[in-house]
Amino acid sequence: MWQIFENKLDWFSLQQGEYEPLKLDEKGIIRSQVFPGLWLAVPALLEGNMSEVLAVLQKGLKSS
Repeated sequence: MWQIFENKLDWFSLQQGEYEPLKLDEKGIIRSQVFPGLWLAVPALLEGNMSEVLAVLQKGLKSS
């Protein structure tokens, strides 16, 4: 969920009937648990740094 006014992005995962927020890793990346390879560089996305967002996404898509 992208909260535009708060400049915040939250990503949730359904765990045992409850939505739990996914945490960023040490580099500020969220990795989808449902779509392997879908990695989002949250700070870069919020800053509008689309080249970084795409670079991280490409890295995720190439991962095993």
